Amino acid sequence: MKNRFGVDWSKAKGTQFWSRPGVDRRVFFRHAGAALAGSFFLPGVAANAEPAAPAGRAKNVIYVLLAGGISHIDSFDLKEGSWTPAAFEPTSYGDIRWPRGLMPQLAEQMNDIALVRSVRAWALVHGLAQTWVQIGRNPLSGLSRIAPHIGSVVSREIGGGLDHRTLPAFVSLNASNGPDQGYFEPLHAPFYVTPDGAGLNNTTHPAGREAFTRRHELLLALEDAGATGRGPAGEELAQFNNAARKMMYNDSVSAAFSFTEGEMASYGGANGFARACLTARNLIKSRLGTRFVQITMGGWDNHANIYNTALNAANPNSQARQLDAGLGALLADLKRDGLLDETLVVVMGEFGRTVGPLNGQAGRDHFLTQSVLMAGAGIQGGRAIGATDDQGRNVSEPGWSPNREIRTEDIEATIYSALGIDWTKTYYDDPLGRGFSLVPTNQGIDYQPVNELWG
Repeated sequence: MKNRFGVDWSKAKGTQFWSRPGVDRRVFFRHAGAALAGSFFLPGVAANAEPAAPAGRAKNVIYVLLAGGISHIDSFDLKEGSWTPAAFEPTSYGDIRWPRGLMPQLAEQMNDIALVRSVRAWALVHGLAQTWVQIGRNPLSGLSRIAPHIGSVVSREIGGGLDHRTLPAFVSLNASNGPDQGYFEPLHAPFYVTPDGAGLNNTTHPAGREAFTRRHELLLALEDAGATGRGPAGEELAQFNNAARKMMYNDSVSAAFSFTEGEMASYGGANGFARACLTARNLIKSRLGTRFVQITMGGWDNHANIYNTALNAANPNSQARQLDAGLGALLADLKRDGLLDETLVVVMGEFGRTVGPLNGQAGRDHFLTQSVLMAGAGIQGGRAIGATDDQGRNVSEPGWSPNREIRTEDIEATIYSALGIDWTKTYYDDPLGRGFSLVPTNQGIDYQPVNELWG
C-alpha cells in the first residue's frame, strides 16, 4: 500500500524500524503527536524546488567529539586573565592568541586550522547535547528517535553499496554505543571499534580459515536457495554476513587497524586517543570505503581542579596534551600524504564552559557559548570565524553572512556541503511518511553551511 508520497510501505526501509528491540509504537506516536508544532513540521521541510550548491571539497570526514565539553576560553578561544596559568604560554599567531604551552603541536599546524568562535549550543545537559551534535537536531523533537547519526547520512549519500567498499562507510572509534542509523538500513550503522594497534579483532574463526570458508559457502548456497522468500529481515542478515565476510582474513583490513609502538609514541604515547587518531589516518589512507570516522574523547567535564586535570600543561598525559599530540600528528600526517585537502576535520564538544575566574572548586561549569576547530578540505587556516567578548561570554561578531550565532545544525550543513551533499534534501521514506530533512528547520531558522571557512 502506497502513502500519499507514493512510498510502498511493504518495501520502505523504514518498516524495519518497528521490528527492532525496544521500539514501542505507542510511545513513538505519542512523541510524534506532541511534535506537530516541532522542527520536523515547520515550513521548509519539503524539498527545495532547486537543490543547493554544496562546496564539494571533501571526500572524507574525521569528526572528533570532546565529550564533556572542552573549556573554549582555555583552548580554541583563549581569553587571558588572572585565571590563566603561566604554563599556557599564550602566543600570537597572526590575529590568533593560542595556549602554546598547553597545545604546542597544534600551534605548529595553525596555518591549516580555522577556529569557529561564534558557536552557541542549544542545551546544557550532557546526554541531550551530545546526541544533538551527532544527529544535528533536537533529540526531543518528534522524529528524533528515528533520526540517523550524521555519519549514517554520509554513508547513505556517498558511502556506496557493499560491492564498492570493504569497510563500513561510518566507523566510530573509542565508543561502544551512541546515536545509530535511525530508520536507515543497518548497512549505514556505525561500526564501533576500540583500536589497540593489533589489527581488527574478531575477524578470524576459532575453527580456522578452511573450516570457516566451507561453512560460509554452505550458508551462501542455502541463502540462494531461499532468496525469493527471505523478506526484508533475511536481506538484512545477508547484507550483514557479506559485509562481515569482506573484513575477515583480509590483510588490507588488518593493516588499517595496525600500527607500531613508534607510531604511537609520535602520536602522544599509549593512550586511547593516540590509537584512534592513528586508526583514523590509516582508514582514510587505505581507501577501503570508510568516509566518516568519529573519534570520541571523554574527560572534559571539569567542574573542579581543571588546571590540574584535563588542562594541565605540565602533564603530557592530561586530556589537553593528549588531544594536542594526537590531533597535531594526525593533521601533519594527512598533509604529508596529500590527504588533508580531501578530508574535513571537525573537533568540538557538546557545549563550552563558564568564563572568567574559576568556580569555587577551581573548575568550570556548563556554558552555551563554545568554539569549534576545523581543518582540511581546502579550508583557509590561520584565522578565526567570529568572535566573542573579552571574557568569551557572548558572541560579539558572528563572522559570517547570516550575521547570527552558528548552531549545531549549521555545523551539520557545513559537513554535508563539504562532502558535496545537498543539505536541503528531504527523504520521504521515513516510517511516518512526513518527510525527513537532512538539516531541519528549527526556531524559524534556515540553517546553512559556514562558507566563510573557504574564504
